[in-house]
Amino acid sequence: MNIMSVGLLLAALPVFGGQQGAVLAPIALYTNFQQEQASETLITAMQEELSGIMAPMGLRFEWRSMKDANGSNVAAELAVVTFKGHCDSARVSPRRAESGPLGWTHISEGAILPFADVDCDGIRSFLQSGLLGIRPADREEWFGRALGRVIAHELYHILANTQHHGSEGVGKAAYSVQNLLSGDFQFGEKESLALLTSKAHEILAGMAVESSR
Repeated sequence: MNIMSVGLLLAALPVFGGQQGAVLAPIALYTNFQQEQASETLITAMQEELSGIMAPMGLRFEWRSMKDANGSNVAAELAVVTFKGHCDSARVSPRRAESGPLGWTHISEGAILPFADVDCDGIRSFLQSGLLGIRPADREEWFGRALGRVIAHELYHILANTQHHGSEGVGKAAYSVQNLLSGDFQFGEKESLALLTSKAHEILAGMAVESSR
């Protein structure tokens, strides 16, 4: 099987009326940490950041661990995110960051698969100059927010079913340190619309209607 990936490299959101008031069914987001489990502080910051980015499109997530996955779990839509390396801010150093992908989504024969990888070591290395300027007690939270933004980018590819990158915001192909550590970072208008009009959005809305009957 020929597998490729859409990667996120180094380097003003309007409020949409789409389906106003609609409560979509949640997306099951399975997480798999290749190394030790991340801290609660980091995980909370990561989850809150992803929620804040995706909320304008009505998208919400039910976080699940791959360790607890079994055949009885049911979801209208799902995605699996694998965290590679050590997902913590304790290994920050003043070393020069190396270029490389921060995250990537898997593609097979032109079809985008619901699997994404996030390179924690690569992201920390890329951000270390910025993280060193943050109080050690606050670094886990800031690092978690940065991871949430990378996840949002990869989920955009999966949920909108596109290899397209935007020219601005979360959907663009390359980020700066400021993009990952700034106070606010959202999708551009075109990418937000792509998520709002995606097949995944329609399925989630339909499931929500069925469950409310």
